[in-house]
Amino acid sequence: MIGVAVIGTGFGQKVHIPGFLAHPQTQIVAVYNQDLNKAKAIAQSYNIPHACNTITDIVRLQEVQAVSISTPPFLHYEMAKAALQAGKHILIEKPTTLNAAEAKELYQLAQKAGVIAVVDFEFRFVPGWQLFSELLSQGYVGSKRLIRIDWLGSSRADAGRPWNWYSRKDQGGGALGSLGSHTFDYIHWLFGPVRKLNAHFTTAIAERLDSNTGELKPVETDDTCMLMLELADGTPCQVSISAVVHASRTHWIEVYGDRATLVLGSENQKDYVHGFRVLSSQPGKTLTEIEIPNRLLFPENHSDGRISAFVRVVDEWVQGIESKKQIVPSLREGIYSQLLMDLSHESNNSSSWVNVPSLEEFLA
Repeated sequence: MIGVAVIGTGFGQKVHIPGFLAHPQTQIVAVYNQDLNKAKAIAQSYNIPHACNTITDIVRLQEVQAVSISTPPFLHYEMAKAALQAGKHILIEKPTTLNAAEAKELYQLAQKAGVIAVVDFEFRFVPGWQLFSELLSQGYVGSKRLIRIDWLGSSRADAGRPWNWYSRKDQGGGALGSLGSHTFDYIHWLFGPVRKLNAHFTTAIAERLDSNTGELKPVETDDTCMLMLELADGTPCQVSISAVVHASRTHWIEVYGDRATLVLGSENQKDYVHGFRVLSSQPGKTLTEIEIPNRLLFPENHSDGRISAFVRVVDEWVQGIESKKQIVPSLREGIYSQLLMDLSHESNNSSSWVNVPSLEEFLA
C-alpha cells in the first residue's frame, strides 16, 4: 500500500479522497487544511490517522510516500516543491503552477529526486476520449483540414457567485486556467504540438461581491477565451472556452478530414466526465454514433464521473511508483500546457499571433 497525504480539501474531498479510498493500492494517511480544526474533522470523518495545517508537518511523516495537491493554483508551486525536496511522489491538479518557469523547476526537481510526478489530466482516461484517440491515431479522418473545440459551461454564469481567488490573475484564476489547461493538454495528446497561437479574452461579469468584506471587487480574470491555433502539421484549430454561458452542447470536439468527420461530444451539464459520445460521418453523410468498446469502459462507474477518471489517473501513478518508471501525463505534459497558457496571455496582451517553441526547446 502507498501512503498518501491529501493536500487541499475542496476538490480534494469531492474527488481525491473518494478516489484514493476506491483504489486498492492507496491508503490515505494524512490530510492537510490550513485550518487545523477542519483538518482534524475531515481526518476523523474518514478515519485518516494524521491531520496537519503545514506542509512541513505533512512531508515529515514517515508514512507519507506520496502527496496529492488539489489546492488553488497559486499554492501549487511551493507545496509541490516541499514535497519533491522531501522525496515524495506527487499528483498535482491543473493548472500545474502560475507559469511555465515554475512548472519547469518542479519537473527538474522530480527528475533529480527520482520520484513519479503526475498531473491530473483526466480526459486522457475517459472511455469516449480513449476511443476518439484510437480512431485518430489510426488515420480515421485522413488528412486533417480543420479542428473545432467548444467547451461552454455556466459555472461562473451567476453574477451572485462570490469573488474569490478565481477572480484574481495573480492567483491563477480564470477560465483559461480552469478549462484551457485541460484543453491544451488534450490538443497536444490528440493532435500534436502547436506552432503558433492567437488569443482574445473577455470578462462578462466585471465585479463580484467579496463575502468576507461585503464589498464589490473587480474580476481580473477571463471568463471567455477565444483561441486560434496552428498546429505543427499546419492544421488550423479553433477553440471557444467559456464559463459564463448556458449552452446545450457543453463540450464538443469536431475533426474534419478529407476522408471523414469525427466528433466527440457531451451534453451533460452536471458531469464533465460522463456522457461523452463518439460520432462519425463520411463526406455528405449524416453523423452516426460509434459504440465505445467494453474494454475501454470504467470498471466501476461512480455517480460523480470525475472520481471514475481520477481512479484511472491514480492507477497510472501507482504503476509508475511501483515500476519506478515515468508515466504520462507527467509534469512534462504540465509544462507544455502551462507554456501555451503563458503564451495565450502574451497574445491577448499584445493582440497578436505568438510563436510556440517546442517543449524540447523550452526545456533546453
